[in-house]
Amino acid sequence: MFESTNVAVLGAGLMGCGIAQVFASHKVSVLLFDPFEQARDTALSKITNGIESMGGDISATQYISVVSDIEAAVANADVIIEAVPEKLSLKQEVFQQIQPLIKSTAIVASNTSVIPIKDIFDGLDFQNQVVGTHWWNPPYLVPLVEVVESEKSSTDVIKKMMALLTFVGKKPVHVKKDVPGFVGNRMQHALWREAIALINDGVCTAEDVDVVVKNSFGLRLPQLGPIENADLIGLDLTLDIHNVILQSLNTDKTPSPVLQQRVAKNTLGVKTGQGFLSWDDNSIQKVRENLNTYLLNVTKQRG
Repeated sequence: MFESTNVAVLGAGLMGCGIAQVFASHKVSVLLFDPFEQARDTALSKITNGIESMGGDISATQYISVVSDIEAAVANADVIIEAVPEKLSLKQEVFQQIQPLIKSTAIVASNTSVIPIKDIFDGLDFQNQVVGTHWWNPPYLVPLVEVVESEKSSTDVIKKMMALLTFVGKKPVHVKKDVPGFVGNRMQHALWREAIALINDGVCTAEDVDVVVKNSFGLRLPQLGPIENADLIGLDLTLDIHNVILQSLNTDKTPSPVLQQRVAKNTLGVKTGQGFLSWDDNSIQKVRENLNTYLLNVTKQRG
């Protein structure tokens, strides 16, 4: 059904290459654009490595053409997915550039983690063609894609994007309101806010926060979502718990002082060797390998 669809992916970084890999692995043609020569030169090797890590067929790369001309990428595209860095001004600039080039029937999507879709496409003429698609990293391993409906997105665009993503093996979820962070990141960062607050308030160490999550409710999450869990224990008990705990949970509207202090001191985490935790080359490699192995195993188990 979608094999004849022409997809343009704008940006050949980590996300763009991963998104291109997903489509190509299902024999959907992709034009992968990037303005930077180094990104273009390394794109196919990144994608090949991703395919090999999954035990896939590297001949899928035949469905990907890496291009330096954005007009060539989008002019005949049925689906356009922007995957440039998470900066509002940059995303807006890309869509302003391609506005006169796209087909009136094309679906135009922004891959963003938290930025409202209406802000990205503000002032542009093709509002009914737009949709948000929040792919999770790495795109070829994490099943979810959040399909975000903007104020003027047409119903047909939403349905077609949901169907296309299902065709290429993803698990799309229709986000019906264009709120910052959509669904996944709102829940994830609510957890992070509370975790950092516990550290800031001296309740426990940074290390112990992760120990608690990994060895308690985190074990259940892949099989038991929070709403399933609430129903399972009973909404009466959930209410009793909330009556006690909600009044003491962190509700700050600004980032935690301890987070701001670390950033001000340039203790940024893995990239500087020190964040909430200490990092060296071995610990960085270990955590990345463990995560990748886990995601690969889960992907294979789910078929």
